[in-house]
Amino acid sequence: MDNISKTIDPKIRLIVTVLLLFSGFVSLASQTMMITALPVIEHEMNVSLTLVQWLTTGYTLMVGVITPLSSNLYEKFKKRNIFLATIAIFILGTLIGCFATDFWLLLLARLVQACASGILMSFQMTTMISIYPIEKRGTILGMSGLVIAFGPAIGPTLSGLIVNTLGWRYIFILVLPMMLLVWSIGFFAFPNFSEPKDIKIDFISVGLSLLGSGLTLASLTFFQTSALQGWIMLVLGLAILFIFVKRQLRLKQPMLKVQLVKNRSFRLMTLVGICAFMVLLGTEQMLPIFTQNVLHLNSMVSGMILLPGAIANALSAALVGRLYDKHGPKYLIISGGILMLIAAIPFVMISETTPVWLLTVAYMLRMIGNALVFSPAMSEAFVDVLPDEVSHATALNNSLRQAFGASSITILIVLSNIPATFTAGMRLSMWVTVGLVLLMLTCFGLYLRKDA
Repeated sequence: MDNISKTIDPKIRLIVTVLLLFSGFVSLASQTMMITALPVIEHEMNVSLTLVQWLTTGYTLMVGVITPLSSNLYEKFKKRNIFLATIAIFILGTLIGCFATDFWLLLLARLVQACASGILMSFQMTTMISIYPIEKRGTILGMSGLVIAFGPAIGPTLSGLIVNTLGWRYIFILVLPMMLLVWSIGFFAFPNFSEPKDIKIDFISVGLSLLGSGLTLASLTFFQTSALQGWIMLVLGLAILFIFVKRQLRLKQPMLKVQLVKNRSFRLMTLVGICAFMVLLGTEQMLPIFTQNVLHLNSMVSGMILLPGAIANALSAALVGRLYDKHGPKYLIISGGILMLIAAIPFVMISETTPVWLLTVAYMLRMIGNALVFSPAMSEAFVDVLPDEVSHATALNNSLRQAFGASSITILIVLSNIPATFTAGMRLSMWVTVGLVLLMLTCFGLYLRKDA
């Protein structure tokens, strides 16, 4: 990796960085762009909220399932070919979305986009770590962290504006030319800066990962209609995932190097990042549904409620990298956790009369807190990871975060439908996010004990 960072042309490195960060931002914004469109699609296509939420949950789950493949692909194929093929797959999914006439075709479009997004996320991080010297790793991971946090954060606001002015289909139509431009520039400018290795992709592991993750997450939805069916799917899914993990431990070239969880820093700080991401996705999923279905605001206003939070998240994330390099993660993550808990107060007490300005401020505080946690957690997770394990560590980190993020969306949606009213369900789901913040701070406390 150090050889690549020393030999690559600085101009080429800049082009690669811009292409990766921009395409990563678009794919991650697309992950949450459906959030403010869900109530509209729910009524337009006459499907239930539990089913329509799979347009976001399915995307997040697919990203988590596909991400483990990225470490094998990164080593097996030329980097230029991976990038161009991945962007082409995203373009295909976007085209399907442009012409989708029913819910299932729309879901297919989202899943195809997610396949590309899952590969692109880890490819972006691993490539940037490879082409920059090690002394800039904190800054580079900070830039990646900014994209990973800000993309999903701004997605609902952008889609709110699009849905209210043009219609939900333009969520795909407007993204299409941007990704076509990325592919065109990449075709002429993206280099191949390392040679592929003779790596065998274990398709049995791919199948086990997809089936196990899909059954486990889908079971959460089925618990509402049939407890027996839900339990069968959950137990079967967990059993398949157990077989998947055992297989990775036996393989010489595993699809996912699960042994990395033995690394204390990686394990604990990945958990911190997972909890922060679950709170991020869960809150920005539930708030627009509440404001549209309970407060009867339109999609644009619902999106605008999230806008100050997205902007504050981006500005905070831009500063966090420098603060982390100077002072380390301790005060950043603790401060972020406290802010997230303070911001939870209006959410756990939410009602039909809660002022919109209060929800806007509370969400903004929560997003600032999330920014203080997310990038430091990502950077600390890689502190003790060996250079030749970075691609596997990146894939495992991203895969776990996305899988748990998908589960948080489903769990909160399911829980919100248990009480007699959605308002009471919203309060219940927000209490779950409080529990996640407390778990996050507990994991970080355990991490700090290594220096005690």
